[in-house]
Amino acid sequence: MSNSSITENLDWMDQYIQSSSSLEKKGTVTRVTGLVIESEGPEAALGDIVKIHSPKKDWNISAEVVGFRENKVLLMPLEEIHDIHPGCHITASSQTVNIPIGPALVGRVIDGLGRPIDGKGPLLSDQTQGLYNKPPNPMSRAPIKTVFQTGIKAIDTFTPLGCGQRVGIFSGSGVGKSTLLGMIARGAESDINVIALIGERGRELREFIENDLGPEGMAKSILVVSTSDQAAPMRLRAAFLATRIAESFRDSSQKVLLLMDSITRFAMAQREIGLAIGEPPTSRGYTPSVFSHLPRLLERSGMNEHGSITALYTVLVEGDDLNEPISDAVRGILDGHIILSRELAAANHFPSIEVLDSISRLVRALLPEEKRQVISKARDLLTLYRKNEDLINIGAYAQGSSPQLDIAIEKQPQLMTFLRQDTQEKVSREESFEQLSAILS
Repeated sequence: MSNSSITENLDWMDQYIQSSSSLEKKGTVTRVTGLVIESEGPEAALGDIVKIHSPKKDWNISAEVVGFRENKVLLMPLEEIHDIHPGCHITASSQTVNIPIGPALVGRVIDGLGRPIDGKGPLLSDQTQGLYNKPPNPMSRAPIKTVFQTGIKAIDTFTPLGCGQRVGIFSGSGVGKSTLLGMIARGAESDINVIALIGERGRELREFIENDLGPEGMAKSILVVSTSDQAAPMRLRAAFLATRIAESFRDSSQKVLLLMDSITRFAMAQREIGLAIGEPPTSRGYTPSVFSHLPRLLERSGMNEHGSITALYTVLVEGDDLNEPISDAVRGILDGHIILSRELAAANHFPSIEVLDSISRLVRALLPEEKRQVISKARDLLTLYRKNEDLINIGAYAQGSSPQLDIAIEKQPQLMTFLRQDTQEKVSREESFEQLSAILS
């Protein structure tokens, strides 16, 4: 046998051994500092899942590779750790960890590792894919020209969405984000809903499913959940998993609605990891990796040559400051924003959408001229009333001084009634415009 043939056979055998699913790579825990576990080995890549086993105690936990330092592997556990000590064995399999996809997930609730947590048995899915994916090629993204109906009057008229558009819902805590997401999931004209609850309270999961989503919404939804008590890598993986599932349905030419609550807690999870492995804090303690992860996640939704992912990401605004770092970064990436007002929520006005501060960047591409004129006229009246509201309330404005302001005062109650909507009410886009046109005529 020639030397070249021997070399080719050795190369083939090496590739076979490296790709064999039975090959296990070993390591040992050397130190634990805060949330980070340091180990000598195993050979693994960023994002890989490893198993930590204690020879003294009968337990195994999963951990994710989050970094490297001086030939040491940095791990963060995906579960609670107890009795960990130097010498614990670490095992990394060369087999790629895939996540389930496909129609078998519809109506199910899973965690960040793709495991069912709804008590309905195992997922009967024979389709799997890797967790991470690249955003679509910019040249393969079709222009957004088709209106996406949400069933919410305030959104479908004042901030219309298109199929494949990405929009942020900005608000403080306790102003009705979850309720609004449930209304959209029930009323949207999507083929499938993928809903990611990132860092939410565990108590709210069943409330969201039973009260906000309901049987109608759950029948075409997949929920990916990582509660606030779970480790930061689990919260990150839940966001990427939900996006990957949405991508799989988009690639099968379906119209997908992706709802993620919230992108702020995704950023907080990445900040937690970054600070733990030694990244320098920047604006408000957020590390540079936070601002690099945001576009990698957000750019994966939208249009491709097959289907569309219309994505709505909630942003939990710290201190109601719309210019805080995460809000500012997300607003610059997305195609519009919907602002929820604490004042409207306090006045029992739901959904508490502040239509004058909310913007869809695709209005001209989505609506004909006559509908844009209706929206413009309504915005003018609401803006004029807001500017003179103090004068009106204290009785300093004399009726007849400004004909346009007189019209604004007359139409204000009707417009505010129009913008209110019961949680179980679903209104078509055409009906919404008919109601708004009737008020303005």
